[in-house]
Amino acid sequence: MVKHSSRIELKQSAYKNNVNFIRKKIGDHAILSSVVKANAYGHGIETFVPMAEKCGIKHFSVASAFEAEEVHNVCSPETEIMIMGIMYEEDIPWAIENDVSFFVYNYDRLPKTLAAAKKIGKPAKVHIEVETGANRTGMQKSEFPKTLNFLLKNKEHVIFEGLCTHFGGAESRSNDFKIEMQHKRYKDFLKQCRDKKITPNLKHIACSAAALAMPDTVYDMVRIGVAQYGFWPSPEIYYAHLNEVNKKADAALKRIFSWKTDIMDIRDVQQGEFIGYGTAFQATHQMKIAVMPLGYSNGYPRALSNRGHVLIDGKKAPIVGLINMNLFMVDISHIPVAKIGDEVVLIGRQNNNVINVSSFTNSTQLLNNEMLSRLPSVIPRTVVR
Repeated sequence: MVKHSSRIELKQSAYKNNVNFIRKKIGDHAILSSVVKANAYGHGIETFVPMAEKCGIKHFSVASAFEAEEVHNVCSPETEIMIMGIMYEEDIPWAIENDVSFFVYNYDRLPKTLAAAKKIGKPAKVHIEVETGANRTGMQKSEFPKTLNFLLKNKEHVIFEGLCTHFGGAESRSNDFKIEMQHKRYKDFLKQCRDKKITPNLKHIACSAAALAMPDTVYDMVRIGVAQYGFWPSPEIYYAHLNEVNKKADAALKRIFSWKTDIMDIRDVQQGEFIGYGTAFQATHQMKIAVMPLGYSNGYPRALSNRGHVLIDGKKAPIVGLINMNLFMVDISHIPVAKIGDEVVLIGRQNNNVINVSSFTNSTQLLNNEMLSRLPSVIPRTVVR
């Protein structure tokens, strides 16, 4: 098989560790829904979903019907899939046919769902997402009473699978007042359900940050994104955990992701010569440089030009010159053993050295999630122990 210029490895044991840690935090009763939108945060839906199922995950959340189909193609028959975002009207029948549940955030979607369910002869499973203060998606308070009436009247065709909302910024303590207000509004919607004697099968509002730091937001299900991949939602959530366990540091969450390539070429550069495009880097002494076979078209941030590092032989090799579309160069003058074909770690561990995603994101003003989710889906992903 023809090789790609880089590869991504996902560590099964690290993922198992993360699931166990999250489980301990949320208790045994709540369903842990693994959020795999944006190609599983760059980890790769196709590779990641079966890996997560091995650790007992039976519920996945996605942002579109397109992603739902990607999960459906690789998951076990009994696994549940939930669409939290866009679903075009023409995809409603597909979702019903395949037992995929979906968010409904405006009333108009309900009659269309009912019509599709009747036509197929199978009930639709809907999660009513309510507006509590994030002002992204969510059903307005004014539409809720008629929504409940609709669900009561058509319960054999449209199943009230969930009542949910999305917190806008639970990872930051400065937003606590907003999150509390959102939670209070959610409880008001729940009260309306009780008053009408109609109960959703699942109540769910917690993301990674809320699930880890706000136990009162853990209802019947939690939607865990970033934490399952080994990232704390924010330093504040990490410090809250340290406080809780009374430790100075804790590697409770482990990164499951590493990204690797190989040395494409090695060359000697004389003092005074420029390296790469333009005049961004001039050799101040005689140097040995290694050429990497990837660049910004492969998701490697151009902003790391002249400031990033890779690992070769367990040592940090600094990037010299501009990162091109599909090549960049590193200084290996201090790594005499390096040779063409040697493995290079772009993100991850080699011997006792490590390059974290955060070392990219700190230098490039990218979020961890943004950096990872931009990685092209064509980079092969494999699971390692």
